[in-house]
Amino acid sequence: MSLVATHMDYSSTSKSAGSQTALIECAEAKIYAAVYPRPNAETIILLHGGPGVPMDFSPLAEPLSRKFQVVTFDQRGTGRSPVASGATFSIDEYLQDIDTVAQHFGANRFHLFGHSWGGLYAQIYAQRNPPRVLSLFLSSPSSGTGDVWKQTEREVMLFNKAQAGAWGWLKMGMRSLLGLLGSDTAYQSLFKQVLENYNKDFDASFAATDAMVENVRALPINKTRPQIVKCPALSDALNHRFPILVAYGQKDIYGESKSHVRNRLPNATFVEVPNAGHLAWQHNPAAFLRTLYNFYGISP
Repeated sequence: MSLVATHMDYSSTSKSAGSQTALIECAEAKIYAAVYPRPNAETIILLHGGPGVPMDFSPLAEPLSRKFQVVTFDQRGTGRSPVASGATFSIDEYLQDIDTVAQHFGANRFHLFGHSWGGLYAQIYAQRNPPRVLSLFLSSPSSGTGDVWKQTEREVMLFNKAQAGAWGWLKMGMRSLLGLLGSDTAYQSLFKQVLENYNKDFDASFAATDAMVENVRALPINKTRPQIVKCPALSDALNHRFPILVAYGQKDIYGESKSHVRNRLPNATFVEVPNAGHLAWQHNPAAFLRTLYNFYGISP
C-alpha cells in the first residue's frame, strides 16, 4: 500500500493569538498564510510536512516570534490553500510558492524551518536558491528525492506496520487505497491512525480526533508524490555558507536513509532529541526547544 503521506507531522493549522492571516495569489493556487509580525526583524518561514497534511505550528512560532517575524502557510491544495484545475504540484510550483509568500511579507532573505517532507522541501529550495537563505533548521527531514524518497517510504511503512498491529495495518491499507482514489475522508482516517502510531511510545493517553486531521487533502498527497520521485537527486557534500541544524527524534520514523542527509550536509550540526520520535517538539518539548533557542540565539 502507498503511505507516502505518512511522512506526517501534525494535525490542522490554526490561527493563534498575535498572528495575522492572508490569502496570497500564487501560480494556479491561493496560499493561506499566517504571519507573526515583528517590524525590522528577520523572517523565518516554517514548512509543514505531508505533503497534503497541514499542522499547527504555534508551539514553535510563538516563541520564535519573540525575535523574528514568523510565517507559516498551508501548502498548495492543502487545508485552506485551494488550487486551480491547472495546478501540477510540480517542485517548481512549490518553490515558487515560497518566493511569493516571502515577497508578500517583505522578506528578500529569510530563515527556513522544515519538518519531515517540509524538511526535504526546504533542502531543495536551499540548494537552488542559496543566496536567499539565512539558515536552515531541518526537523526530522525526509531524506531525499527519487529512489531515496522510496526508501524513506519503506521505512515509514515498516514503522507504521509495527505500531499499528495486524488489524490496524489492514485498516490503514484500505484507507490508503480509498485515498488514492481521491477521498479526503479516507486519508483523514488514515492519518488519525498515523498520529496514534507516532505518539504511542510517548503519550499513552493520546487520542487522535477528527479536528486534528480535518485539513488533510487527497489531491496534494496523490499529485505531489510523483513529482518528488521524478525530481533530480540532491547533490552530496554541499558546503553552504549559512548555518544548518538537523534534528531527529531518538526513535524517529526514518532509518538508514538518514545517511543521505549526513552525506549531503557534511558541515551541518546533527542533534538527536532524546525520548522523542518524529514529532520531537511534542514528545520532548524541553529538549527540542533548547535546541531551537540555541540555534536561533533566543533567550529561554
